[in-house]
Amino acid sequence: MQNLTASRTALATSLMRAAHTRLDPHPLINDLWGDSLVPDSVRDLLRDVALSGMDAAARAAAMKSPASIVDNYLLASAAYSNVIIRTRYTEDALKAAIARGIRQYVMIGAGFDSFALRRPDFAADLEIFEIDHPATQTLKIQQIERCGAVPPKPAHFIAADLSRRSVAEALSDSAFRSDQPAFFSWLGVTMYLTREANFATLRSIAACSKAGSELAFTYIDAGLLTSDSESYQQLAKTVAALGEPFLSGFDPAALANDLRGCGLTLLEDMDMQHAAARYGREDLKNEAGPSRFSHVALARVGF
Repeated sequence: MQNLTASRTALATSLMRAAHTRLDPHPLINDLWGDSLVPDSVRDLLRDVALSGMDAAARAAAMKSPASIVDNYLLASAAYSNVIIRTRYTEDALKAAIARGIRQYVMIGAGFDSFALRRPDFAADLEIFEIDHPATQTLKIQQIERCGAVPPKPAHFIAADLSRRSVAEALSDSAFRSDQPAFFSWLGVTMYLTREANFATLRSIAACSKAGSELAFTYIDAGLLTSDSESYQQLAKTVAALGEPFLSGFDPAALANDLRGCGLTLLEDMDMQHAAARYGREDLKNEAGPSRFSHVALARVGF
């Protein structure tokens, strides 16, 4: 991500969640805020990107329904199914954590996720901490205010460049209580960081949170960084074109050991095909479908 620019992939995923809510007859999530948090200029950019990949005939056909161009482009993305499934999985895990008494929710790389706005009854039971790059946080707050909404009281917006500050350092300036358990989400981020940065973040989460805290996160299978998989190459080229290339992944076979070395215990690890099957949504797919190379995992602080 460029230092002075809000994450383009975070903006795109916000639009994916919104499109899913509007267009899927049986949506797994309900995100009526996803469209509102994204500036028109970003939609224009995505429309231009979509049109640039079409031949003349396809462009002419698309322009007959210009309002659908961005939706169709995003629904065709190899990332679409993964974005929807990871959101539902994480919020289900969060719900289970709340049932066990957890009352702090930390969103690392929160992007334009509208959890606190779209699920106010759910959020009311939580102290929410959203951590992201200052450029992304600034734009998000501006968009919330532009919509005439008031940032929800349970949410604390923490502007931090996590390439310079650890999660623990970012939370130290907030009302976060390290003596109380927390639930962390870290979605769609690890693949854009180096392996060293990912391990540093995992260690920081374990160091600043009480034993029993949990973390839901996503990653790509490291073996696919050099894969010739057509769907993977398509996605990798798309994010690279947005200025946010994939940098690293994890080996699923070594994940439990990697986490143990950082102070966490692996509870569950699934590729997105298996996660989609859990929800009976193998149909939630485009040409790529839920991917085997993208995983969602759940871990607990302590052993």
